[in-house]
Amino acid sequence: MERLAPLRAVYSDPAWRLPPPEEGTGPEQFAGAKTRERAQIAAMNPRWDAVDIDIEVETLKAWDEATAFGIADVFGADLLPVRPVVPPSLVTLAGPSHLISPADAAELARRGFEVRTVRGAGHTIHRDDFDGFMTSLDGWI
Repeated sequence: MERLAPLRAVYSDPAWRLPPPEEGTGPEQFAGAKTRERAQIAAMNPRWDAVDIDIEVETLKAWDEATAFGIADVFGADLLPVRPVVPPSLVTLAGPSHLISPADAAELARRGFEVRTVRGAGHTIHRDDFDGFMTSLDGWI
């Protein structure tokens, strides 16, 4: 952010706290997403349009799942920013977010971030609820 120096920043359901690997969410499980079938993706994301599912299928085909192991050190790490590098900074959260707990959201607000939640949306907020995602940006962009 320092190098880019934008006027504003928006973080969409950021992965600033991934659960520790012992909770079954380590890089091995993340890499395993490579083999998800279209039906599995659709079941996991019931609000997605067919085109979004197709995009995800093609994305997984092209994805080098070995990159999941490149982030192994962040599982279980606290990556919540101490302060916004770019004030103002907005954090939009899935509702509920599996990555940012309510306590973490409150902490981010205390640290100077504006935090907004798109109720009912999953991690890929713009695919789950495009209108809700755009509404979360009202007055921001």
